[in-house]
Amino acid sequence: MLRFSTAGESHGESLVAMVSGLPAGVPVEQAFLDRELWRRQKGYGRGGRMRIERDTAHLLSGVRHGKTIGSPVAMTIANRDWANWEEILPVGEGDPAKHKAVASPRPGHADLAGSLKYDFADARYVLERSSARETTARVACGALAKMLLRALGIEVASHVIRVGKADLKRSATWAEISALLAKDEVLLNCIDAEDEARMKAEVDAALRTGDTIGGVFEVVVHGLPPGVGTHVNWDERLDGLLAQAVMSLQAVKAVEIGRGVTAAESLGSVVHDEIAYAGAGDGNDGDFTKFSREQNNAGGIEGGISNGEDVVVRGYLKPISTLRRPLGSVSFATREPVKASYERSDVCVVPAAGVAAESMVALAVARLVIEKFGGDSLREMERNYKGYCEQIRTY
Repeated sequence: MLRFSTAGESHGESLVAMVSGLPAGVPVEQAFLDRELWRRQKGYGRGGRMRIERDTAHLLSGVRHGKTIGSPVAMTIANRDWANWEEILPVGEGDPAKHKAVASPRPGHADLAGSLKYDFADARYVLERSSARETTARVACGALAKMLLRALGIEVASHVIRVGKADLKRSATWAEISALLAKDEVLLNCIDAEDEARMKAEVDAALRTGDTIGGVFEVVVHGLPPGVGTHVNWDERLDGLLAQAVMSLQAVKAVEIGRGVTAAESLGSVVHDEIAYAGAGDGNDGDFTKFSREQNNAGGIEGGISNGEDVVVRGYLKPISTLRRPLGSVSFATREPVKASYERSDVCVVPAAGVAAESMVALAVARLVIEKFGGDSLREMERNYKGYCEQIRTY
C-alpha cells in the first residue's frame, strides 16, 4: 500500500517527508520535484515568507541513479527562516526569555482548540504544526505519486475557478488546464485572463483593508481508466478517498465531486450523464472503451469507481485565519478581551492550495492504482496496466 507521512514545524529547521509503497523503477526527476515546490510558493497574494524560502527537496533514501528502488523514499525541505527562529524555538531547553508566545488565539485557526487539547499556555506550538507550511512536504510526496502516474499516462493538474466573488465564467478544457503547468509566471492560475484580472481585483481589495480572501480551486485527473476504486466497501470508494484527501488541507471547508453542489437542486434528467456506444471498429483508439458520455456531471466517478472521464474535484477554501487587522480574541494569561495575535501571513492562497490539492489527489489515486494493478517494479505494473486496458477495450 502507498503510504506517506510528514514531519516538521513552520519555523523549524526543516520539513520531512516519507513515501513508502512505490514500485521500483519509477523515474524521479529532481527538476520536477523542485518545480512542484516552486508552484506551491507562487500566486498573487502570497506573503513575505515566500520571499524568504527557496524550497527544494533533498532526497535521502529510496532513490538511486534517478529511479526508485522499492524502499521508502525520504526527503527533507530546509526552512531558510529557521535562521531567524533558532534561538526562539530551540530543540533543547534554550532561553525561556527568548520564547515568542502566541498570547491570544486567532479566530478560525487551530490555536485555541489545540492549546486546550495539548495543555499549552499559548498557541505557539499549535501554530507551528497546524500551519499550511506543512503542505510543502505533502507537495514533495505528491510529486513522487505524479511521477508514477505519468509513467502510466495519467496526469493531474489544477486551476482556480473563484476568488472571493469573482469566478471563471466558462468551462475549462484539459488542454487549457494542463497548459498552466508550464507557465513561468503565476498570478491566480486561472485559464481566462479577464476573469483572472477580476480575481486579482478581489485580492487587492482585501489587501487594502487588512483582510484575507478565499476561493475555489479545481483539480482534474486526466487519463484515468474506468475501474479505479470500488463500490463494495465504504472506505475504498474513490470519491470518499478524494474528499478526505482534499478536506485534510488547511482552510478547506468543503469538497465537491463533479457537479455535486448544483446537482442537489437539479432534476435527475439533467444531472445524469447519458451513455452512448461507438460500435465495433468505430471507437477512438485513444479511449479506454467504446462507451462514451457527452457530459461529465459525475466528475468521472460513479458508484465510487472511476468511469473513464476526467476526474474533477473542487476544494472550497476559506479565507486565511491570520488578519493584519486582527479580530477580537481573549488573552491566554488574563482572560481579558484583546485583539488576536498576528503572525506574518498571506492575503490569498487559492492557487497554492490547488497545487497542494493536486498532490493529495495524486497520492490518493496512486494508492488505488497500486492496489489494483500491483507490481513490485514499474515494468511489472505497466504490464498489468496494459493488459487491463486491452481487456476493457473489448467491451
